Amino acid sequence: MIYDREKTAKEVAMRVAQNMIAAAVTAPKGCGIDNIAACIIDGKEKDVMARHMRDIARETGADFFERDAGNLDNSHCVVVIGVKNNPILLEDCSLCGFKDCAQTIAAGANCAFNITDMGIAIGSAVSVAADNRIDNRVLFSAGKAALRMNLLGDDVNICFGIPLSTSSKSIFFDRDPGAVLV
Repeated sequence: MIYDREKTAKEVAMRVAQNMIAAAVTAPKGCGIDNIAACIIDGKEKDVMARHMRDIARETGADFFERDAGNLDNSHCVVVIGVKNNPILLEDCSLCGFKDCAQTIAAGANCAFNITDMGIAIGSAVSVAADNRIDNRVLFSAGKAALRMNLLGDDVNICFGIPLSTSSKSIFFDRDPGAVLV
């Protein structure tokens, strides 16, 4: 039997994406409370995300959204990881900068524990991609598009996208030197 290079690379990228989700879910969390939300998109949904990124580039003048949309075009899939904004302690830790969780909620701000947990989950996920030699990059721009698409639900107001690529040279480096890297 002959296994086609492109088909095999896409299948491997999808398996790695699934393992990335597992790594994000099992990453340590503050007080053991899981507020992580995650999904994988490809195909039409990935194309819709890239269109949203291009729309944001036009609306804001932030050219890096356009550049990053091109990266999505050349990726197999995108892992999206976010966090539900549910304050963990519900008392006055004030790590987020507010006096207590009630003020944090009233201001629409994010619990520092939740944001930290999301960062740890993303780090765990990208380490899986790196361990499997799958090129990836954490993109704020893809996260903004994911929020427009409501991919992770109404209770998620911050997330990032991580496109995966298996090309002979990483598409995520040597990008336009004039563009802002975010």
